[in-house]
Amino acid sequence: MFRYLNQFWNDQSGATAIEYGLIAAGIAVAIIATVQALGTNLNTTFQSVSTALK
Repeated sequence: MFRYLNQFWNDQSGATAIEYGLIAAGIAVAIIATVQALGTNLNTTFQSVSTALK
């Protein structure tokens, strides 16, 4: 029983998956922030063009 607990304690394969998950979450946050910023700028630009055409 002690051998299995020691083996479980020393197993680091799940740590890699958690690290990849954190990296993916960080990239997703960066993408969302960029798209939001660009979306606001594009909305302002299209409103300016729409106003100028009227």
